[in-house]
Amino acid sequence: MEKIKILIQLTRLNKPTGFLLLFWPCIWGLTLAYYFNNETDLYLKYILLFFLGSVFMRSAGCIFNDIIDKDFDKKVERTKSRPIAAGKISILESFIYVVALCLISFSILLQFNLLTIILGMSSMILAFAYPFMKRITYWPQLFLGLTFNWGIIMGWSAMTNNISAEPMLLYLSAIFWTLGYDTIYGLQDIQDDEIIGVKSTSIKFKDNVKFFVGTCYILFVLLILILGFMLEINKYIFLISLCFISSLIYQMKIFELKNPKSCLTAFKINNFTGFLVFLFILSFNFL
Repeated sequence: MEKIKILIQLTRLNKPTGFLLLFWPCIWGLTLAYYFNNETDLYLKYILLFFLGSVFMRSAGCIFNDIIDKDFDKKVERTKSRPIAAGKISILESFIYVVALCLISFSILLQFNLLTIILGMSSMILAFAYPFMKRITYWPQLFLGLTFNWGIIMGWSAMTNNISAEPMLLYLSAIFWTLGYDTIYGLQDIQDDEIIGVKSTSIKFKDNVKFFVGTCYILFVLLILILGFMLEINKYIFLISLCFISSLIYQMKIFELKNPKSCLTAFKINNFTGFLVFLFILSFNFL
């Protein structure tokens, strides 16, 4: 039972917001492709596969991140109790878990067409490079945006076997979304991070953080609405966008630099935001 408890802590399965934030872009890409290719059985099958892939790959990424960041994690109040930082599990055993989870993820990836397999393999480069970004740039959140939203392109290619302007525009919009929400998330550790030398947009824009996050969210919304205009969707569908826009506005209202709990609450709301964007894109097919 202790081993299972440690594995759950390692993979963050007890904190589903992380793998859901990886999953929502996948389902956005799938649903956008479904607008052009109404193969319902294939669509539902791929939703399940992408969900499983998101859980396993995010779990592998969390463990790899903890291996790389073990010395940093020991010095940060929020992360010092993580299993690797606390010495509850060895680096070797942790790495074995990473390999096992990646193999499971690869077996899921093989269920898709060749283009999607190639895209999925290329995403591994982004996923395993991310933990090093906080050491070399103040923009690791931007790199996370490139990584976490790759599923949009994969979801589209799985359904259509091609890449086009529509998913690329959605991908660009989602990068700004991640840039915003992960900046909020990083505010929780800003004091410890400054001491140990970790870089982030949270630190870079701490004096104007609401302006920065607000700008990211505005660009996120603007690009999604432009996508809607490109597709010439029913004008009434744009009213549905007010739902996810409202969730972003609420986040902006509640998070405060000096209140870590408010930052975590605002960050978690993005799981609901992702769901509302999914409903918005799904509505293209029915209205």
